Amino acid sequence: MESKEKSRTQKETFIKVIHYIGRYKFFMLLSILLAGVVVVLTLYVPILIGDAIDCIIDKGNVDFSAISKYIYKIAILIGITALAQWIMNTVNNKITYGVVKDLRKEAFDKIQNLPLAYLDKHPVGETVNRIIADADQFADGLLMGFSQLFTGVITIFGTLIFMIMINIPITIAVVIITPASLFAANFIAKKTYKMFRLQTETRAEQTAMVNEAISNQKVIQAFGHEQKSLEQFDEINERLEKYSLRSIFLSSLTNPTTRFINGIVYAMVTLMGAFSVISSNITTGGLSCLLNYSNQYTKPLNEISGVVAELQNALACAGRIFDLLEEPSQSPDRKEAILPESVDGKVSLENVSFSYVPSQKLITDFNLNVKSGQHIAIVGPTGCGKTTLINLLMRFYDINRGSIYVDDVDIQKIPRNDLRKTYGMVLQETWLKSGTIRENIIMGKPDATDEEVIAAAKASHAHSFIKRLPNGYDTKINEHGGSLSQGQKQLLCITRVMLCLPPMLILDEATSSIDTRTEIKIQSAFAKMMEGRTSFIVAHRLSTIQEADCILVMKDGSIIEQGNHEELLAKNGFYAKLYQSQFEQ
Repeated sequence: MESKEKSRTQKETFIKVIHYIGRYKFFMLLSILLAGVVVVLTLYVPILIGDAIDCIIDKGNVDFSAISKYIYKIAILIGITALAQWIMNTVNNKITYGVVKDLRKEAFDKIQNLPLAYLDKHPVGETVNRIIADADQFADGLLMGFSQLFTGVITIFGTLIFMIMINIPITIAVVIITPASLFAANFIAKKTYKMFRLQTETRAEQTAMVNEAISNQKVIQAFGHEQKSLEQFDEINERLEKYSLRSIFLSSLTNPTTRFINGIVYAMVTLMGAFSVISSNITTGGLSCLLNYSNQYTKPLNEISGVVAELQNALACAGRIFDLLEEPSQSPDRKEAILPESVDGKVSLENVSFSYVPSQKLITDFNLNVKSGQHIAIVGPTGCGKTTLINLLMRFYDINRGSIYVDDVDIQKIPRNDLRKTYGMVLQETWLKSGTIRENIIMGKPDATDEEVIAAAKASHAHSFIKRLPNGYDTKINEHGGSLSQGQKQLLCITRVMLCLPPMLILDEATSSIDTRTEIKIQSAFAKMMEGRTSFIVAHRLSTIQEADCILVMKDGSIIEQGNHEELLAKNGFYAKLYQSQFEQ
């Protein structure tokens, strides 16, 4: 990831931005056409003003009739220009926010297809920052670019054409001096891009740190880590201040530099024009027109220099979004095989090997055969691979070697969504989303009736506490569960699975957050739910898995013992020691 970000050039990012803008070709052409209309009419007005000035022939000799006609024409042109400007700005808004909408949609779609390994390695706040803050910064820069860049460039070329029509030598002198302004702006822009890139990266780091601090505030306070968190935030904040000041300082140099050069251009036009009037090469109205064009010519250079700074920031932010979009997606689904409508729940693993980090082996040559309807308990010390095995069964991670079969079909050939619909999963960590209680329960079965929802809630013993909530099943909660206790949140997750009742179940410490009395009721509900269904139960409390058909004892990624509760106790091996350590009292 880092190497990709470092190697991405400003030119590459700009080309990609142009590709996205190209989706709005009609609006682009309309914007350019309107910009041309605005510029041509704006540049034609000084000619009318010059002609009106030339109507003032001498003292007491003024052609008021002709001046009135010129004023009438000028008023009409200004009105048309204002209308064209308004339409052009509306079109530019459509292009800008259309492009940003497309980028955000693709970025969010990308997150849905990223492997979990990416999300595990990158802070949530940093990823969110790319989609929200970076996209906003990109929109601001792009809008300014559309608003001023097109009209600025057309104005520059337009004024040169009109100036050539009035006086060629003065126009040539202006063109000779102009490159100095462009060179200065380009030199500063290259320096600015690097600083804006560092600024956006540091801002993302700060967002990630703040997100982490807020999410884990209880832990920070419990362990007295407030001062450390403040020091960490201050360090990042100081770096952000440094990069922000440098980027703003460099970008602010552009405008004064170009203004200085543009001032020289204006003074030169004034001097040469005055001599031309004296020598009768141009009229006084012509000189007025040239001075007006001189301002018209230099103004876009000043505006473009300001736009360049904003574009540097916009391109830096766009580059970070493109980095996310170019991350490798999870391997695509192969639709060579489709699970039958009725899944029996037969599961087998053959010579499976997997590790999160290639240099650190976790699961090697793992073999397991589970018959339909069997209840398999998985126990072992922390880090032995219990949860990893669940991740592999659900294809949250793909195995490095070997094969996993469901009903004799290789899961690598089954679309992930189809595979995951066959499992009902309840983890120790609760999964809730912002919405109502009902919306959280029906995630796996959106068309469920109220009667089905209530029946599932009663089966999981969640109905009683839900009815006590202010709005019952329509009570809104956030992703953290709001005021619900950890046990109540877990009951909602259990209700969600009971509503779907898929052919296979995964229970990973599912009752660890529930009081003993409720746990007895839940275990009874689980027993009913698991009847005839293949079930995988991960547990640390061995009292909860004594009725399992088969208990797998894992250590260092391998099965070291397997059998039912009585058989494993009789062996007096690792399982017996674990059991005795929990019940030796």
